[in-house]
Amino acid sequence: MTRIIVLAFVCISLPALAARTLTDDLGRSVTVPDHPQRLVCLMPNLVDDVYALGASSDVIGVPDYTKYPAEAKTKPTVGLPLSPSLETIVSLHPDLVLASGDLNREETVKDFQKLSIPIFMVRARGIEGIYESLASLGRALNREQEAAKLVGALRERERAVRQRVAGKPVVNVLMPIWYDPIVTIGKDAYITDLIEIAGGHSVTSDVPEEWPEVSLEAALARSPGALLLVRGSKMSVEVLRTRPGWLTMTAVRNNRIYYVDERIESPSPVAFDALEELAKQFHP
Repeated sequence: MTRIIVLAFVCISLPALAARTLTDDLGRSVTVPDHPQRLVCLMPNLVDDVYALGASSDVIGVPDYTKYPAEAKTKPTVGLPLSPSLETIVSLHPDLVLASGDLNREETVKDFQKLSIPIFMVRARGIEGIYESLASLGRALNREQEAAKLVGALRERERAVRQRVAGKPVVNVLMPIWYDPIVTIGKDAYITDLIEIAGGHSVTSDVPEEWPEVSLEAALARSPGALLLVRGSKMSVEVLRTRPGWLTMTAVRNNRIYYVDERIESPSPVAFDALEELAKQFHP
Protein backbone atom coordinates (compact mmCIF):
# COMPACT_ATOMS: atom_id res chain seq x y z
CA MET A 1 0.00 0.00 0.00
CA THR A 2 2.87 2.39 0.83
CA ARG A 3 4.29 1.80 -2.64
CA ILE A 4 0.96 2.74 -4.23
CA ILE A 5 0.73 5.93 -2.17
CA VAL A 6 4.24 7.02 -3.17
CA LEU A 7 3.56 6.32 -6.82
CA ALA A 8 0.28 8.19 -6.59
CA PHE A 9 2.12 11.38 -5.60
CA VAL A 10 4.24 10.98 -8.74
CA CYS A 11 1.14 10.63 -10.89
CA ILE A 12 -0.55 13.70 -9.40
CA SER A 13 2.06 15.86 -11.13
CA LEU A 14 1.15 14.58 -14.58
CA PRO A 15 -0.67 17.11 -16.78
CA ALA A 16 -4.41 16.69 -17.40
CA LEU A 17 -5.46 15.93 -20.95
CA ALA A 18 -8.74 16.25 -22.83
CA ALA A 19 -10.42 12.90 -22.55
CA ARG A 20 -13.20 10.59 -23.76
CA THR A 21 -15.03 7.78 -21.94
CA LEU A 22 -15.09 4.48 -23.82
CA THR A 23 -16.17 0.93 -23.10
CA ASP A 24 -13.39 -1.65 -23.36
CA ASP A 25 -13.73 -5.33 -24.30
CA LEU A 26 -14.56 -6.28 -20.71
CA GLY A 27 -17.45 -3.82 -20.59
CA ARG A 28 -15.54 -1.41 -18.33
CA SER A 29 -15.97 2.35 -18.71
CA VAL A 30 -12.53 3.85 -19.21
CA THR A 31 -11.66 7.52 -19.55
CA VAL A 32 -8.84 7.82 -22.08
CA PRO A 33 -7.02 10.83 -23.54
CA ASP A 34 -8.43 12.26 -26.76
CA HIS A 35 -5.11 11.55 -28.45
CA PRO A 36 -2.98 9.10 -26.42
CA GLN A 37 0.69 9.70 -27.08
CA ARG A 38 2.46 7.75 -24.33
CA LEU A 39 1.40 4.12 -24.54
CA VAL A 40 2.53 1.18 -22.43
CA CYS A 41 1.56 -2.31 -23.64
CA LEU A 42 1.43 -5.13 -21.11
CA MET A 43 1.25 -8.01 -23.63
CA PRO A 44 3.48 -8.65 -26.68
CA ASN A 45 0.51 -9.07 -29.06
CA LEU A 46 -0.70 -5.58 -28.14
CA VAL A 47 2.63 -4.16 -29.26
CA ASP A 48 2.12 -5.74 -32.67
CA ASP A 49 -1.44 -4.36 -32.75
CA VAL A 50 -0.37 -0.82 -31.96
CA TYR A 51 2.45 -0.87 -34.51
CA ALA A 52 0.07 -2.21 -37.15
CA LEU A 53 -2.27 0.70 -36.40
CA GLY A 54 0.54 3.15 -37.17
CA ALA A 55 1.13 4.31 -33.59
CA SER A 56 4.67 2.96 -33.12
CA SER A 57 6.08 6.35 -32.15
CA ASP A 58 3.58 6.58 -29.28
CA VAL A 59 4.79 3.35 -27.63
CA ILE A 60 7.05 4.11 -24.66
CA GLY A 61 7.06 0.72 -22.93
CA VAL A 62 6.75 -2.93 -23.96
CA PRO A 63 6.71 -6.20 -21.98
CA ASP A 64 9.46 -8.78 -21.84
CA TYR A 65 9.30 -11.37 -24.67
CA THR A 66 8.21 -8.79 -27.22
CA LYS A 67 9.29 -10.10 -30.65
CA TYR A 68 7.02 -8.50 -33.24
CA PRO A 69 7.66 -6.26 -34.94
CA ALA A 70 11.42 -6.54 -34.54
CA GLU A 71 11.90 -2.78 -34.15
CA ALA A 72 9.71 -2.81 -31.03
CA LYS A 73 12.43 -4.69 -29.15
CA THR A 74 14.38 -1.42 -28.88
CA LYS A 75 11.68 0.14 -26.67
CA PRO A 76 12.07 0.27 -22.86
CA THR A 77 10.81 -2.89 -21.17
CA VAL A 78 8.34 -2.86 -18.29
CA GLY A 79 8.81 -6.40 -16.99
CA LEU A 80 7.01 -9.69 -17.39
CA PRO A 81 3.61 -9.61 -19.11
CA LEU A 82 1.78 -11.08 -16.12
CA SER A 83 3.74 -9.17 -13.47
CA PRO A 84 4.89 -5.83 -14.92
CA SER A 85 6.94 -3.38 -12.87
CA LEU A 86 4.59 -0.68 -11.63
CA GLU A 87 7.50 1.57 -10.66
CA THR A 88 9.03 1.35 -14.13
CA ILE A 89 5.72 2.09 -15.83
CA VAL A 90 5.00 5.10 -13.63
CA SER A 91 8.50 6.46 -14.32
CA LEU A 92 7.65 6.46 -18.03
CA HIS A 93 4.63 8.75 -17.43
CA PRO A 94 2.13 6.87 -19.63
CA ASP A 95 -1.19 8.45 -20.57
CA LEU A 96 -2.70 5.04 -21.41
CA VAL A 97 -1.91 1.43 -20.56
CA LEU A 98 -3.13 -1.37 -22.84
CA ALA A 99 -3.74 -4.81 -21.37
CA SER A 100 -5.26 -8.22 -22.08
CA GLY A 101 -8.65 -9.00 -20.61
CA ASP A 102 -7.77 -12.69 -20.59
CA LEU A 103 -4.23 -12.70 -19.24
CA ASN A 104 -3.38 -9.62 -17.20
CA ARG A 105 -4.24 -9.97 -13.53
CA GLU A 106 -7.04 -8.14 -11.76
CA GLU A 107 -4.57 -6.87 -9.15
CA THR A 108 -2.58 -5.15 -11.91
CA VAL A 109 -5.71 -3.40 -13.15
CA LYS A 110 -6.55 -2.23 -9.62
CA ASP A 111 -3.04 -0.86 -9.13
CA PHE A 112 -3.37 1.37 -12.19
CA GLN A 113 -6.86 2.45 -11.13
CA LYS A 114 -5.50 3.54 -7.75
CA LEU A 115 -2.90 5.62 -9.57
CA SER A 116 -5.53 7.13 -11.88
CA ILE A 117 -3.66 5.79 -14.92
CA PRO A 118 -6.24 4.65 -17.50
CA ILE A 119 -5.95 0.98 -18.43
CA PHE A 120 -7.87 -0.24 -21.47
CA MET A 121 -8.52 -3.98 -21.79
CA VAL A 122 -8.94 -5.94 -25.01
CA ARG A 123 -9.87 -9.58 -25.52
CA ALA A 124 -9.17 -11.69 -28.61
CA ARG A 125 -11.21 -14.89 -28.56
CA GLY A 126 -11.52 -16.52 -31.96
CA ILE A 127 -10.46 -14.79 -35.14
CA GLU A 128 -13.41 -12.42 -34.85
CA GLY A 129 -11.98 -11.47 -31.47
CA ILE A 130 -8.76 -10.37 -33.17
CA TYR A 131 -10.72 -8.14 -35.52
CA GLU A 132 -12.84 -6.76 -32.67
CA SER A 133 -9.82 -6.06 -30.46
CA LEU A 134 -8.19 -4.07 -33.27
CA ALA A 135 -11.38 -2.06 -33.69
CA SER A 136 -11.45 -1.42 -29.92
CA LEU A 137 -7.84 -0.27 -29.95
CA GLY A 138 -8.63 1.95 -32.91
CA ARG A 139 -11.25 3.71 -30.79
CA ALA A 140 -8.97 3.95 -27.76
CA LEU A 141 -6.11 5.41 -29.80
CA ASN A 142 -8.35 7.65 -31.90
CA ARG A 143 -7.27 5.71 -34.97
CA GLU A 144 -10.59 4.27 -36.08
CA GLN A 145 -9.92 4.79 -39.79
CA GLU A 146 -6.58 3.02 -39.53
CA ALA A 147 -8.21 0.17 -37.62
CA ALA A 148 -10.98 -0.22 -40.20
CA LYS A 149 -8.41 -0.31 -43.01
CA LEU A 150 -6.26 -2.85 -41.16
CA VAL A 151 -9.19 -5.13 -40.33
CA GLY A 152 -10.32 -4.95 -43.96
CA ALA A 153 -6.86 -5.99 -45.16
CA LEU A 154 -6.69 -8.88 -42.70
CA ARG A 155 -10.16 -10.10 -43.69
CA GLU A 156 -9.02 -10.09 -47.29
CA ARG A 157 -6.02 -12.24 -46.37
CA GLU A 158 -8.36 -14.62 -44.55
CA ARG A 159 -10.62 -14.79 -47.60
CA ALA A 160 -7.68 -15.51 -49.89
CA VAL A 161 -6.53 -18.41 -47.70
CA ARG A 162 -10.04 -19.87 -47.52
CA GLN A 163 -10.29 -19.65 -51.30
CA ARG A 164 -6.89 -21.32 -51.75
CA VAL A 165 -7.80 -24.40 -49.66
CA ALA A 166 -11.46 -24.70 -50.68
CA GLY A 167 -12.38 -28.21 -51.80
CA LYS A 168 -9.13 -29.77 -50.57
CA PRO A 169 -9.02 -32.62 -48.00
CA VAL A 170 -9.36 -31.43 -44.40
CA VAL A 171 -6.37 -32.27 -42.20
CA ASN A 172 -7.43 -33.45 -38.71
CA VAL A 173 -4.82 -32.40 -36.16
CA LEU A 174 -4.17 -32.36 -32.45
CA MET A 175 -2.21 -29.32 -31.31
CA PRO A 176 -0.68 -30.01 -27.90
CA ILE A 177 0.55 -26.82 -26.25
CA TRP A 178 2.08 -28.88 -23.41
CA TYR A 179 2.23 -32.55 -22.51
CA ASP A 180 2.11 -32.84 -18.68
CA PRO A 181 -0.74 -32.21 -18.27
CA ILE A 182 -1.84 -32.14 -21.90
CA VAL A 183 -2.95 -28.60 -22.71
CA THR A 184 -4.46 -27.97 -26.11
CA ILE A 185 -6.76 -25.57 -27.97
CA GLY A 186 -10.53 -25.52 -27.51
CA LYS A 187 -13.59 -23.98 -29.09
CA ASP A 188 -12.89 -20.34 -28.22
CA ALA A 189 -9.18 -20.30 -29.07
CA TYR A 190 -8.30 -18.14 -32.06
CA ILE A 191 -5.77 -20.78 -33.15
CA THR A 192 -8.67 -23.22 -33.59
CA ASP A 193 -10.15 -20.78 -36.10
CA LEU A 194 -6.83 -20.28 -37.87
CA ILE A 195 -6.43 -24.06 -38.32
CA GLU A 196 -9.91 -24.27 -39.83
CA ILE A 197 -9.26 -21.37 -42.21
CA ALA A 198 -5.99 -23.01 -43.31
CA GLY A 199 -7.81 -26.18 -44.34
CA GLY A 200 -7.46 -28.18 -41.17
CA HIS A 201 -9.59 -29.21 -38.22
CA SER A 202 -8.58 -29.31 -34.57
CA VAL A 203 -9.90 -32.53 -33.04
CA THR A 204 -10.51 -30.64 -29.78
CA SER A 205 -12.47 -27.80 -31.39
CA ASP A 206 -15.64 -28.88 -29.56
CA VAL A 207 -14.12 -28.55 -26.07
CA PRO A 208 -15.73 -25.47 -24.46
CA GLU A 209 -12.62 -24.06 -22.77
CA GLU A 210 -10.21 -21.85 -24.66
CA TRP A 211 -7.08 -23.72 -23.49
CA PRO A 212 -8.41 -27.01 -22.06
CA GLU A 213 -6.55 -29.82 -20.33
CA VAL A 214 -7.33 -33.27 -21.74
CA SER A 215 -6.18 -36.75 -20.84
CA LEU A 216 -4.04 -38.79 -23.21
CA GLU A 217 -6.91 -41.27 -23.44
CA ALA A 218 -9.27 -38.51 -24.58
CA ALA A 219 -6.73 -37.31 -27.15
CA LEU A 220 -6.27 -40.84 -28.50
CA ALA A 221 -10.04 -41.34 -28.72
CA ARG A 222 -10.29 -38.38 -31.09
CA SER A 223 -7.96 -40.16 -33.56
CA PRO A 224 -5.96 -37.17 -34.84
CA GLY A 225 -4.47 -37.78 -38.25
CA ALA A 226 -1.49 -35.60 -37.42
CA LEU A 227 0.06 -33.39 -34.76
CA LEU A 228 0.52 -29.65 -35.20
CA LEU A 229 3.51 -28.24 -33.32
CA VAL A 230 5.04 -24.79 -33.09
CA ARG A 231 8.39 -24.78 -34.84
CA GLY A 232 11.31 -24.32 -32.46
CA SER A 233 9.28 -24.70 -29.26
CA LYS A 234 10.04 -27.02 -26.35
CA MET A 235 6.99 -29.07 -27.36
CA SER A 236 8.72 -31.39 -29.84
CA VAL A 237 7.78 -34.79 -31.21
CA GLU A 238 11.09 -36.12 -29.88
CA VAL A 239 9.97 -35.22 -26.35
CA LEU A 240 6.52 -36.73 -26.91
CA ARG A 241 8.02 -40.03 -28.03
CA THR A 242 9.67 -40.36 -24.62
CA ARG A 243 6.42 -39.79 -22.75
CA PRO A 244 4.32 -42.78 -21.63
CA GLY A 245 1.54 -43.65 -24.08
CA TRP A 246 2.30 -41.17 -26.84
CA LEU A 247 3.74 -43.80 -29.17
CA THR A 248 0.33 -45.47 -29.22
CA MET A 249 -0.95 -42.43 -31.15
CA THR A 250 -0.85 -43.20 -34.86
CA ALA A 251 0.21 -39.65 -35.76
CA VAL A 252 3.27 -39.89 -33.50
CA ARG A 253 4.15 -43.44 -34.51
CA ASN A 254 3.94 -42.58 -38.22
CA ASN A 255 5.63 -39.20 -37.79
CA ARG A 256 2.67 -37.28 -39.23
CA ILE A 257 3.77 -33.89 -37.97
CA TYR A 258 3.02 -30.40 -39.24
CA TYR A 259 4.93 -27.37 -38.02
CA VAL A 260 3.69 -23.81 -37.80
CA ASP A 261 5.66 -20.63 -37.17
CA GLU A 262 5.62 -19.23 -33.61
CA ARG A 263 3.85 -16.12 -34.89
CA ILE A 264 0.63 -18.13 -34.54
CA GLU A 265 1.01 -17.68 -30.77
CA SER A 266 0.24 -13.96 -31.06
CA PRO A 267 -3.45 -12.96 -31.47
CA SER A 268 -2.49 -9.98 -33.61
CA PRO A 269 -1.81 -9.15 -37.27
CA VAL A 270 1.40 -11.18 -37.28
CA ALA A 271 -0.68 -14.35 -36.79
CA PHE A 272 -1.92 -13.95 -40.36
CA ASP A 273 1.63 -14.55 -41.59
CA ALA A 274 1.54 -17.87 -39.73
CA LEU A 275 -1.94 -18.59 -41.13
CA GLU A 276 -0.72 -18.28 -44.71
CA GLU A 277 2.27 -20.51 -43.99
CA LEU A 278 0.06 -23.08 -42.25
CA ALA A 279 -2.19 -23.34 -45.29
CA LYS A 280 0.91 -24.15 -47.35
CA GLN A 281 1.91 -26.77 -44.78
CA PHE A 282 -1.48 -28.47 -45.02
CA HIS A 283 -1.76 -28.12 -48.79
CA PRO A 284 1.67 -27.60 -50.44
